[in-house]
Amino acid sequence: MARKKISLVGAGQIGGTMALVLAQKQLGDVMMLDIAEGMPQGKALDIQEGRSVIPTATNLSGSNDYADLAGSDVVIVTAGLPRKPGMSRDDLLDVNFGIIEKVGLAIKEHAPEALVIVVTNPLDAMVYAMQKVTGFPANRVVGMAGVLDSSRLACFIADELGVSAEDVRALVLGGHGDTMVSVYGAASVAGIPLSQLMSKEKFDELAARTAKAGGEIVALLKTGSAFYSPGLSAIHMAEAYLLDKKSVLTAAAQLNGEYGVEGGLYCGVPVVMGAGGIEKVIEVELNEEERKAFDVSVDAVKDLVSWVENKMA
Repeated sequence: MARKKISLVGAGQIGGTMALVLAQKQLGDVMMLDIAEGMPQGKALDIQEGRSVIPTATNLSGSNDYADLAGSDVVIVTAGLPRKPGMSRDDLLDVNFGIIEKVGLAIKEHAPEALVIVVTNPLDAMVYAMQKVTGFPANRVVGMAGVLDSSRLACFIADELGVSAEDVRALVLGGHGDTMVSVYGAASVAGIPLSQLMSKEKFDELAARTAKAGGEIVALLKTGSAFYSPGLSAIHMAEAYLLDKKSVLTAAAQLNGEYGVEGGLYCGVPVVMGAGGIEKVIEVELNEEERKAFDVSVDAVKDLVSWVENKMA
């Protein structure tokens, strides 16, 4: 049986992190692609030389040629300008759209059967653009955001309660930005509803921090944005697809009537992810406050998508 091929478009901090973790997990061979000459080759070789230590049988390679996407089962796209202090995700829209357009056309030509996971910000608009550029079925073009946002909220809940983060389940919906919606009633610790362990007021404080979590890291790093947790989150999604795990996770998926959202807009919602890509969108019951917040988040995504549509017209 041939090994799976996982291509990483963008060999920066996220790309390098993903390459290492993919080698550790042995989900398939890894090809790193970047426009910077020598960087993907160097990072791939660096990990390749440590394979006997991991240990792993994964083969890694680097390239500057889009033609090397051929044969990819999964393409994870992180290419784009990272945020700098004071920048919002939306500030990246213009420059990163141009990158997504070029990458999308290359994927369409060289890897027409791949699942595409977009990590580039502003996420919801970029994954929408990727689906339009490739023309792929919506179940094979998905955005990584909800896994990350939910993980961040779970981290903050665990720290506040003094419990293990692996026992916390959290759910964050909506756009990947300041309007994201953390759902109090969906959070739990080892099956115990969070409402029995934490007040709504404290939860709201953690939810506000979650919405600003990316910016908090940008401010601390000063020269880049988060890369470990986004990289791990994207691999979590790829693993669900490659191993047909039927995982329930939150992803930026295309909506056509679900949650009252029409027109093929991409937004963060719980989905079932397996060998068919996004196999099902799960509709969670929201209270009135959460519903209003979700609608506000959707409107923010619509504004970004309108810009993309005008650009592509």
